[in-house]
Amino acid sequence: MHRILALLILAFSLLPIMAEGHDELNKVRRIVRGFSEIDTNYIEPQHYNYTVMVQGTYTYDIYKLSGYAGQSVTFAPDRIMKIGPYFGWRWFFLGYTFDLKNISLSNNGKKHEFDFSIYSSQIGVDLFYRRTGSDYKIRNADMGSGIDVSRLEGVPFDGIKVGITGANLYYIFNHKRFSYPAAFAQSTCQKISCGSWIAGVGYTNNSIELNYDKLQETVSNYSSPSTIKLDSGLMFNAVRYYDISISGGYAYNWVFAKNWLFCASGALALAYKHSQGDTYDENEKHGFDFNNVNVDGIGRFGAVYNNTRWYTGASVIIHSYNYRKPRFAANNVFGSMNIYVGYNFGLKKRYRKNRK
Repeated sequence: MHRILALLILAFSLLPIMAEGHDELNKVRRIVRGFSEIDTNYIEPQHYNYTVMVQGTYTYDIYKLSGYAGQSVTFAPDRIMKIGPYFGWRWFFLGYTFDLKNISLSNNGKKHEFDFSIYSSQIGVDLFYRRTGSDYKIRNADMGSGIDVSRLEGVPFDGIKVGITGANLYYIFNHKRFSYPAAFAQSTCQKISCGSWIAGVGYTNNSIELNYDKLQETVSNYSSPSTIKLDSGLMFNAVRYYDISISGGYAYNWVFAKNWLFCASGALALAYKHSQGDTYDENEKHGFDFNNVNVDGIGRFGAVYNNTRWYTGASVIIHSYNYRKPRFAANNVFGSMNIYVGYNFGLKKRYRKNRK
């Protein structure tokens, strides 16, 4: 009896603590739900828990290196098309795509790409990881006045390796009426045209490795006259630069017909960049090391048909990173175009009673 009484006293004494903990838990739940809070006059919520989708992804990557004397070389691999299945549950999407061109071949180029995005009504997150293979080609070159470089175009060049790793976090101000997920995640439907200002922060880590001896040899073999010498600003072994950025922009969803949507979004970022690299000049103990502030950009465009059960569409995402000083400049543009068709299933409980 005394033990039961003691347990009851202990239980009653813990009630305020448990209630306080319950209140904290409710606060967390309200915050999480707030990320998806919408005005249903403008946005139709997702009716289903699950989705399956087939997506084709077309990727592209362009890299331009410039020296202080005006010489420049632009590299880009052949564009590839990947296709694969996806499965989604609420906010989470998992899938796998394979290269149609090399479906039966080994990946000798050791190219690795990973892009992951999460879109809620209020915030969005982009994660990307890219390591190029050895399939670059010289797409354009400028070696100076009077130098014929026409034969350089399309020449394979495996002496450059590029890597980029980064993350972007952005906030949608008019998130109750404007839906990023409607355009890029197919998880809601925009009912009335609407736009929103967006702001974000980002971090990227870039690396460039260049075999300048091989580049000099290639330029000499395919240029006229063949005695052309590379700008010393292009003669380096490796450059690494890191940047932290603050961005701002605007996005607009245009509902031009029932169940149809076109989205255009653009943002500019002020990026503070810190770099380290090795140069051709062996007398420079630290190579070149510079801090810089440049302007980067990201653009998103999408067209979607979504009747809540079936959806299809296409989207284009473009990243632009610029790095410029009088001695050396690097410009990288990469992105992807997605074409998809999908089917939602597993009707949520609150919509079952309205099912026809």
